[in-house]
Amino acid sequence: MRNHTKDVVTFNFVEFAQLNHSRPIFILINEEMTLSEEAKKIDSMLNGLISSRLEHKEGFLGKLKEKCVLTSKVGANICNIILLGIGKEIKSFEIEEVGASINHIANHLRAIEISVLADHNSAQISNSEFASLLASGIEEGSYRFNKYQTETKEEDKPKLAKINIYCQNHLEAKKHFEFHHAINKGIFLTKDCVNEAPNILYPESYANLILDEMKNYKNLSVKVLDEDEMKKLGMNSLLGVGQGSHKRSKLVVIEYNGANASEKPVALVGKGVTFDTGGISLKPPQGMHKMKYDMTGSACVIGTIKALAERGAKTNIIGIVALVENMPGGNAQRPGDVVKSMSGKTIEVLDTDAEGRLILVDALTYVQKNFTPKLIIDLATLTGAIVVALGSSYAGCFANEENFAKNLIESGEKVNEKLWRMPLHKDYHEAMKSDCADIANISSIPGGGSCTAAAFIEKFIDEKMVWAHLDIAGVAWNNKGQKGAPFARASGFGVKLLHQFIYDHHEDK
Repeated sequence: MRNHTKDVVTFNFVEFAQLNHSRPIFILINEEMTLSEEAKKIDSMLNGLISSRLEHKEGFLGKLKEKCVLTSKVGANICNIILLGIGKEIKSFEIEEVGASINHIANHLRAIEISVLADHNSAQISNSEFASLLASGIEEGSYRFNKYQTETKEEDKPKLAKINIYCQNHLEAKKHFEFHHAINKGIFLTKDCVNEAPNILYPESYANLILDEMKNYKNLSVKVLDEDEMKKLGMNSLLGVGQGSHKRSKLVVIEYNGANASEKPVALVGKGVTFDTGGISLKPPQGMHKMKYDMTGSACVIGTIKALAERGAKTNIIGIVALVENMPGGNAQRPGDVVKSMSGKTIEVLDTDAEGRLILVDALTYVQKNFTPKLIIDLATLTGAIVVALGSSYAGCFANEENFAKNLIESGEKVNEKLWRMPLHKDYHEAMKSDCADIANISSIPGGGSCTAAAFIEKFIDEKMVWAHLDIAGVAWNNKGQKGAPFARASGFGVKLLHQFIYDHHEDK
């Protein structure tokens, strides 16, 4: 699948001495309102236009992402100077946010080519890394999913095609950018999959997409299990969810071996319900169209693996994505059905709309029986309850080991994909008891829906296995206007988080 960004955008990392003054120039200003040596040269050429504006201290104070547009004549050309605030002590993810703002402003100005003066006074980050993060943010901000928009006016299409990043150590900056560019490729794949229409992306086409996306990477293999193979393995919990749809369910197993063969892999497991009607326990129609995003957990897994493979990361990863479509067909699973999972445990299905946990537990059993992972992380848009609890600011983190949870949360903080630790407790297991099977798929008590769902999944985790469940239902999708989103779209949450966690703790440097 081609990512639907403006593919013709190119980045050039250039030494300050080669600055082209005939294009819009972005100059970064911190809250101290001081100009760097390179910015002073531009200011002098413009007869003090910039310093004069900063002295007024009205309407622009250098706060994060504040902007001020100045216009000047340079020779025979009219040039825009855009002052963009970077705050006081800017963090890495905020630099990328500034980059995204640069992309937005440049397209608003209808600029085809821009210059960015990527110098700063922070001791926390090198100039080359600062420049590469700016470029990464500009690139990520260029993402569009527009493949079905056939009537877009020419004047409404993005024009930006060339970005010149002026910085110290430009060759080193370019090398840093290649690292971030690999992550962006993974994010774009994730967003493309989540944004795709459900009549186009369904289990079989999704599995084929994964095969296509992963085919050119060394040390990477993909295996697709069909329904007959899953039935032989006893994966009746997963198969029951998809039996009402004429789209056949799939399980995709991705192995990436970038480290020594003796190194145990990290296992990533993703919920891939390509469309969720709720089944017989039908969802209300309002907002149901968004249920194409119920496969975001799986998209995060494949996006993360793509990012790691793209840069040849020295780590071992197992990715498992369970792909189903939950429909209310004539053969659909009924409330009250009992299924036997791959683990051997029997499940009473009280609600067919609590389907994500049913596919996850067979996928989790598969990875535990067929591999020896050092730890498992599953991701799922699992419950509305987590949205009630945490809104769109945090994903819920359920983990059975303290240090593991701490590391996940800290990695998330670095990239601004935040996790909030949620409780696992025996009371929630009590609430999942069934009258006629080993366990029920919904709780017998009101409230705590995300916690009881996590408790259900935990019942299928081996006692000695280090495991975390991330409920990303509240953070996977940005509605129009939410967090500055110009249109409803996939957020891409999870790729940076997982990538950072693996880079921090499970990759040979």
